[in-house]
Amino acid sequence: MIEDKNPQRTSIENLGEFGLIDHITQNTPLNHESSHKGIGDDAAVLKHNESTVVTTDMLVEGIHFDLSYVPLKHLGYKAVMVNLSDVYAMNALPTQITVSIAMSNRFPVEAVEELYDGIKLACKLYNVDLVGGDTTASQSGLVISITAIGEQKAEDIIYRSGAGDNDLLVVSGDLGAAYMGLQILEREKAVYKANPNNQPDVEAYSYLLERQLKPEARKDIPKLLEELEVKPTSMIDLSDGLSSEIIHLCKNSNIGMKLYEEKLPLDPTVIAACEEFNLDSTTIALSGGEDYELLFTVKQEDFPKIKANPSLSIIGHAVPKSDGIHLITRSGEQIPIKAMGWNSFQE
Repeated sequence: MIEDKNPQRTSIENLGEFGLIDHITQNTPLNHESSHKGIGDDAAVLKHNESTVVTTDMLVEGIHFDLSYVPLKHLGYKAVMVNLSDVYAMNALPTQITVSIAMSNRFPVEAVEELYDGIKLACKLYNVDLVGGDTTASQSGLVISITAIGEQKAEDIIYRSGAGDNDLLVVSGDLGAAYMGLQILEREKAVYKANPNNQPDVEAYSYLLERQLKPEARKDIPKLLEELEVKPTSMIDLSDGLSSEIIHLCKNSNIGMKLYEEKLPLDPTVIAACEEFNLDSTTIALSGGEDYELLFTVKQEDFPKIKANPSLSIIGHAVPKSDGIHLITRSGEQIPIKAMGWNSFQE
């Protein structure tokens, strides 16, 4: 489906592992004072003045992405976003990443360059230093593992465990677009396989595709909350689906939750795509995954500060743990919320 606009192919064997590392990591500037030593030694050296936050995520070909429709540059960018989102979910500032890649010999040097173009673009736009990593051979496709490092004052780090009874449940942005973008891509792949001469026309779905292929970590939300003088009591990012993340928050904070169907933020393009695919938009909002929005709780007294903000939606409130976790439908029915999000171990 994706046209190869660069027919040149340079075998990785021509460079060797160390030559490849030198090639793809050249011109990687360090912008943070905490990056004392980056690429070029046995290990990077960091010196943070505050508490250090560390997170890691792995993306595996055939499980997390399909290269028949995912451009490598987009993949590199997204791989960084997946990790930065976790740092922002701790209310921390990401400062460095390391990147480790395993790939088969079917990938030429030019493909690795394209992947790193996306990684470096993400680093530039989010002011993060690339300070290390590894490359190795793979017999089962492409694997990308990124570790992100950030910092924050210990008293300002937000965990999943701080929510209390009656806290408001708030989400940034809108839900379900990334999942519907995936459905569009899978449909167009099937059409292409049936007739390779049939070129996809996906202009009407540009928002959905962007949310799937090039998501953005919500670095603006911690800054916005600071400006509003609102400190969340708990926070998590939406990677595996709203229902799963609500359950994580409730379990860690030892609370229950009431989520209101009518309050779920849905972009009109998501609603239209759900109708086209004969899918229930509420189910997609709950279980879609890969939105990379921030889900958090705040005290009731912060309601006036956030109620009219276009970037935030109040979608529920905490209740005692004994009351359980429920979706309140538009008709007033209470439905228990179960973890319906994405699970990489499902067959």
